[in-house]
Amino acid sequence: MATVKKDDRLTSSQSLLCVGFAGVFSKTVTSPLEVVKILSQIGTFHCKRGFLQSFVFICQNEGLRAFWKGNMVSCLRLFPYSAIHLTTYKNIVHLHVDELGDISQWRAIVAGGLAGISAALATYPLEVLETRLIAQNCREPTYRGLLRSLSTIYRNEGLQALYRGFSLTVLGAVPFSVGCYAVYVNLDKLWQERHVRFTSLQNFINGCLAAGVAQTLSFPFESVKKKMQAQSLLLPHCGGVDVHFNGMIDCFRQVIKNKGVMALWSGLTANMVKVT
Repeated sequence: MATVKKDDRLTSSQSLLCVGFAGVFSKTVTSPLEVVKILSQIGTFHCKRGFLQSFVFICQNEGLRAFWKGNMVSCLRLFPYSAIHLTTYKNIVHLHVDELGDISQWRAIVAGGLAGISAALATYPLEVLETRLIAQNCREPTYRGLLRSLSTIYRNEGLQALYRGFSLTVLGAVPFSVGCYAVYVNLDKLWQERHVRFTSLQNFINGCLAAGVAQTLSFPFESVKKKMQAQSLLLPHCGGVDVHFNGMIDCFRQVIKNKGVMALWSGLTANMVKVT
C-alpha cells in the first residue's frame, strides 16, 4: 500500500514551477543523449555505427549545436505537461484513497499512467515537432520557429499529422505500468526490509531500476512512434526513417522483416545512460 500525504510546504503553482525548472535543467543536460536516442529510433544514417560513433558522426555532419536540436520545444512542453499530469494524478488518486489516505500500489501506478496519457494528449503536437526538429539537418532546416513549424505541418499534412502515433503512447503505457509494478512489488525482497525504511539512496536506485525496466518493456512502442512522427515528405529522405511503411502495424512488420526484432530497441543504450 502507498500512503498519500498532503504537503503544505509548497503551493500547487510553486510545486509546478519546481518540477518544470528541474525538468528543464535535466532535459538540457541530457539533450545529446536524447538526440542520439531519437535518431537511433528513427533509424537515420547518423546512428548506423553504434552508440559512441553516433556522437562523432552527428558532430561532424551538423556541429555541436545539433545535440540540442528540439530542446527548446521539449522544455516548453514540460510546463503544460507537468501541470496536466500533476492535476490529473491528484484527482484520480483522491478518488481511490481510503479513509486513512492509503491507496494500493497498483492503483497508484495506473493513476500515473492515466495522468501521463492525458498530459501527452494535450501536448502531443509539441512532441511531434520535437521529433521533426531532431530528424532534420540543423544546417539545412525545414522547420523554423515554434508556431511557424506547427502551422507548416498542419497546412501540408493536416491535423492528423500532429497526432500521428499517439495510439502507441496509450499502448506503451500498459507494459510501462506492468514494469513499474513488477519492480515495486519486489523491492522488499530486493533490500530484505520494508519500503518504509528505505534510505534516500535506496529510493534513488529503486526509481532508476523501475524506470529502466518499464522503459525497456515499452521501448518498441516508443521506437515505432518516433518513426511515425518523423515520417514526412517535407523532410529529406522522408525524415530519414529506415523503413517504408503504411500505418502502425505495418511499421512493426517492416522493422522486424527488414531490420530484425532487436531493431525495435535501437537507441536503448542512450536511453539507459540518460535514465541513470
